[in-house]
Amino acid sequence: MQKNVVLFLIFIVFIATGMPAMSYEEPQYKIVKKTDIYEVRRYAQRTVAQAKYHGEDSGFRILFDYISGENESATDVAMTVPVAQSTDINMTVPVTQTNNHGKMVMQFFLPKKYTKETAPRPKDSRIDIIDLPATYYAVISYSGFASEEYFQKHRKKLKNELDENSITVSGPPIKATYNSPFTLPFFRRNEAMYRLNWD
Repeated sequence: MQKNVVLFLIFIVFIATGMPAMSYEEPQYKIVKKTDIYEVRRYAQRTVAQAKYHGEDSGFRILFDYISGENESATDVAMTVPVAQSTDINMTVPVTQTNNHGKMVMQFFLPKKYTKETAPRPKDSRIDIIDLPATYYAVISYSGFASEEYFQKHRKKLKNELDENSITVSGPPIKATYNSPFTLPFFRRNEAMYRLNWD
């Protein structure tokens, strides 16, 4: 428990002492449909550092060490936004976490200058560098705290709209957050996302 608290504080300090959230690099996308409730985005191919670990370990610590220079070339890698969580390994947003048959999986999305071939090679065997293909997502944005309650409220609203428009999702809901824990709620940017089957 104490270890988890320390790691959480490290994460807060890292985010809070950095540049404002909008200064962090975000994945590139093109809006292909927009309504009053949501938009459909086509995200370009992206590269992730992915860690698989057991509950006693910390995926964030593993990947934070990697981007902090614990790699074969001792290269510091910039953090990106958003931080995203899902219950499925196939989610494709900048930082992801999932439970995979007893193992946890977390992903940090790397700056766009990197590919699978050019990203610093991990020293830690629990980390893989993966290129993710271009993918379509439906996204609903909201402010306020990035709580599970708020997320569930907005992802249900998004799913209902997609169902009414006969748009098929191809993965679980994804929670994406863009700000540090110290950002005032009404300044925060949060998103609920679904990967789509989109022609």
